[in-house]
Amino acid sequence: MRNNSFFKVTLAVFLAVFSSTAAMGQSPSGEDLPGELSGRIKLHGYAQGGYSYSQKGEQIISTFELKRVLFWADAQITDRWSFLFMHDFSSVVQEYYTEYRFTNNKALTVRLGQFKNGLSIENPLSPTSLEAIDVCSEGVVYLAGCGSDPLYGVQYGRDLGLSLYGETSDARFAYRVDVLNGQGINKKDGNNDKDFIGRLEYRPLPGLRFVASGQLGRGHAIAASLYNPAILPGENYTRNRLTAGIEYKSSKGNLRAEYLEGKDGDAVSRGAYLTGSVPIWRGFDLVGSYDFFNYNTALGLDQHKVIAGFQYWYYKKCRLQLQYVYKSAYTDAGWFVHGASHALMLQMQVRFDYTGQKKNS
Repeated sequence: MRNNSFFKVTLAVFLAVFSSTAAMGQSPSGEDLPGELSGRIKLHGYAQGGYSYSQKGEQIISTFELKRVLFWADAQITDRWSFLFMHDFSSVVQEYYTEYRFTNNKALTVRLGQFKNGLSIENPLSPTSLEAIDVCSEGVVYLAGCGSDPLYGVQYGRDLGLSLYGETSDARFAYRVDVLNGQGINKKDGNNDKDFIGRLEYRPLPGLRFVASGQLGRGHAIAASLYNPAILPGENYTRNRLTAGIEYKSSKGNLRAEYLEGKDGDAVSRGAYLTGSVPIWRGFDLVGSYDFFNYNTALGLDQHKVIAGFQYWYYKKCRLQLQYVYKSAYTDAGWFVHGASHALMLQMQVRFDYTGQKKNS
């Protein structure tokens, strides 16, 4: 069942704050209302779409496709209190939350609503900054709830709940603790158990960070899964995760590697990936990735994925991407074959970020 009550309440508060100044025609500081609002509201959006050709056995798919069209607005209601709403026009409402910073520095901020969970390095990142056209690694997609786990469903790596996060004064350490329904986006919890996700980052040098995250929770299965046939629809089951990785970004290139492991009921899954990009000439980057993930170690459901290609940044956060993607077949389970596949993908990305500026008096 969809649950939009939080959004309605938060939106009502958001509108009430600004409608009070609209009624007077001026902001409390005496500035004109349009100038006050433009300085507090930021608008963002992006679209990703293109063409893909894929072949798996005798099956061939050739299609143009629109993957994502997202728009979001964030409002700085006060210097500590803010609100964000994000919608995907090719899908559903993605995020809506309010957050409040309790400290003068960045030591403690509380977020309430629907947002990306903090599991793994990749899940909290925007698809506009990730190198692969199909976005996250196989392990992150499965374990963070982005789509390939039938027990959990397609949740885009997001959930409803509460988050506490912050960093030290020198920004070397950052932490995050999420308390979530564990059921995904726009849904009430399927059981009374909440999921807990913890995340810790260490940043010893500019551009370098080590990230560890973990999850303790109880899932409520919404469908049967060939990856884990022991868990039936409607059943509650253990849903734990663990990740550890490193990321380095510089003008000479980006590199990201991570190990991931999960336990759903009695089934254990684990994998790792290595992804990077290297600039070669005037906005052109070479992109490569190797990804391994075993969906159920007891059944031998392992898969390897290789990505090779390039991207061209033609304007700030806008780019063209061309990539070849190979996925191997499962090797050990004769009763279940994912099937090896080859794909050629072309994608265009357009993004804008608008920050209103106050007029000079």
